[in-house]
Amino acid sequence: MSQRRILWADDQIDELRGQIIFLEGKGYEVVGVSNGDDALDLLARESFEAVLLDEMMPGRGGMETLQGIRDLGTEVPVIMITKSEEEELMNRALGRRISDYLVKPVNPMQIFMALKRALDQTQITEQETARNYLSGFGQMSQERMMATNFDEWARYYDRLVDWDLQLNKLADPEPARLNLDQIRDSNSDWARFVEREYLGWLDDAKGPVMSHRVLDHAVLEHLRAGTRVVFFLIDCMRLDQWRVIESVLSPLFTQRREVACAMLPTATPFARNAIFSGLLPREIKARYPQWWRGSAREERSKNAFEKELLGKWLEDRGLGKKKYHYAKTFDMQDLETLRKKVPTLKDSSLIACVVNFLDILSHGRSDNELLKEIAPDEVAFRSVMRSWFEHSALFEMFRDISGWEDTVVVVTSDHGSIQVRKPTVVKANRDASSNVRYKYGDNINGEAGAIMDLRDPEKWGLPRDTAIQNYVIACESNFFVYPTNQHEYERQFRDSFQHGGVSLEEMIVPLVTLTAR
Repeated sequence: MSQRRILWADDQIDELRGQIIFLEGKGYEVVGVSNGDDALDLLARESFEAVLLDEMMPGRGGMETLQGIRDLGTEVPVIMITKSEEEELMNRALGRRISDYLVKPVNPMQIFMALKRALDQTQITEQETARNYLSGFGQMSQERMMATNFDEWARYYDRLVDWDLQLNKLADPEPARLNLDQIRDSNSDWARFVEREYLGWLDDAKGPVMSHRVLDHAVLEHLRAGTRVVFFLIDCMRLDQWRVIESVLSPLFTQRREVACAMLPTATPFARNAIFSGLLPREIKARYPQWWRGSAREERSKNAFEKELLGKWLEDRGLGKKKYHYAKTFDMQDLETLRKKVPTLKDSSLIACVVNFLDILSHGRSDNELLKEIAPDEVAFRSVMRSWFEHSALFEMFRDISGWEDTVVVVTSDHGSIQVRKPTVVKANRDASSNVRYKYGDNINGEAGAIMDLRDPEKWGLPRDTAIQNYVIACESNFFVYPTNQHEYERQFRDSFQHGGVSLEEMIVPLVTLTAR
């Protein structure tokens, strides 16, 4: 293994021979110079892995030399060594991106440890992260097999997401692939668990926070206490996607992170209407048939009355006199218009905003080759989302609202999404719904083991239009194709992000309460 070259600039370099010998014994090649000019000259001509820089040197001092190093365009790690403990000097050095700051007198081990932190921290952290994951792999598999209720599954999935975020930062891709395989394997067990337990969740107030109980759980108490609530529903946002943007908001808010369970089908017409009404879809159709419109082929019209459903939810809770505002945004221009309007809405007790950007991006990716290249998988999609959020009017709204008094912000989603991989044949007539993760219509049939077949929709909280109507819902990463043009459907939808089915990614969604710092 070749030695790692270190440049040490100190006007008393000849007196540091003992420390240099110590570092050489640790595998470093140390090149010493006595002034900043010689240091910059060497850095311009030769390659070094780190610089040890004395702050007090005659002529070009340490801070001036540091600026010269940065002017060369190099990001070589610099460790500043100084006699001064002044905070202002330390801040100036940190502002110029030094890796470490040592105050004299220093011993050889201190310098060695500073070099190790600067040069090996990432590698050591990566090795430890991978080691911790692999050592706990068996235990996590056992947790999955032993999970008997929603809370245990939610904790298990949250750990998988946490590992996914950590492991995808490593240079070695294998641990991340192993964790992704574990998520996919988990979805098989999750589907069986959901089919067995789901009916009990619909009417059990002690069960998971289902879609129709989100507002009662996260919003109602605040409104009754007189606290203003800003409610953001980011359509199609997964738990892992929230996790990559929560750090952007952490300087502005403290957060209480919970999860909700998106109802089946995990699709906007059902889950989002359930959220704003506090009712199951079958109850919405029975109570407000004028607002449950559209055929199976015209599903988007079913979400045209969310504002009215929200008003009825307030009335049913005795809060009908509370002023509320509802807005739905589809693009950046809509968000910017709302951002400008938000300061005028402070007299509202409840401000509810639906953000459709992620859902539109997910669907648009299926038909856009450029988007497929930019976001080929979950990791890249998360990166795209974070970049969008950091530069969006939505983030600006969060920042503006963080300055409001007596206000909490609640963030959730109606459902997540999953990257589909396995085609499964479904037989349905032309009047059936068009989604590739769920379908409903008359006598729809699919492949056993790949679907949940809901033959009695009303029992599952869903409306029924005809006596022979049923719903079929894809499990794991399956997506529906028809026997005719099967290969065309496979080509179009394989590896696309879809929703409506039974998977951890689609059903376990973030439910977060933010309070300004």
